[in-house]
Amino acid sequence: MKPGWSDAKALVLALIWIPSVLWCDRFVNLPGQVVLGAITWALLIWWLVHETPTVRAQTAVVVVLATVVEYVFSGWLGVYVYRLDHVPAYVPPGHGLVYLAALAVGRLPVVQRNARLAVRTTIVLAGAWAFWGLLLSPRHDVLGFFWYVCLLGFLRWGQSTLLYVGAFFVVSYLEILGTGWGVWAWQPVDTIMGWVPMGNPPSIAAGGYGWFDLYAVLLAPVLVRRWRVEQPGGVGP
Repeated sequence: MKPGWSDAKALVLALIWIPSVLWCDRFVNLPGQVVLGAITWALLIWWLVHETPTVRAQTAVVVVLATVVEYVFSGWLGVYVYRLDHVPAYVPPGHGLVYLAALAVGRLPVVQRNARLAVRTTIVLAGAWAFWGLLLSPRHDVLGFFWYVCLLGFLRWGQSTLLYVGAFFVVSYLEILGTGWGVWAWQPVDTIMGWVPMGNPPSIAAGGYGWFDLYAVLLAPVLVRRWRVEQPGGVGP
């Protein structure tokens, strides 16, 4: 990480960016969303300048996978729908910023020093939310509970446990604001199988998002090695 840049500063930036862009989206049309997208891409690129090649590769994997999922599950299948019925231009780079924010949470010294407590706290908070959605919420949330099970698996067997801790807090923050302000909405029942009830948002959306994180961690080293080999004078690992 370059001098003058820290995970704490980056996280504050992300936590300000998320409500700012979502609030603005409530009032803009398509051209306005394009402007928000350009600003978000600029912010993402600026952040990545301060990161390592591996983190840049991880972020690229997340952006590509998440963008495909957005256009398939929102744009095509309508599992969740955006305010203007299309995927906003800021969403693809936004996924990169969300990933970096989750990574920043996991790299904070206070989180590193209290890793076990951070994991246990995440399990308890996520579990309370998931069971509330499954058993008590007026809107039955089976998908959220399934994603809670996924999150438990990532926390138990994942290579970057604290990344998933960060993802829980950042993605939950994003989903609560986005659905609360009407930027997007989840259908009451999934549109694929037609019988899985979903909250708005599903309680542990971070458990679904964790699949992006998993592939990012697994694929990034391969991409970095391939890039170095293909450069002039590059050598294999």
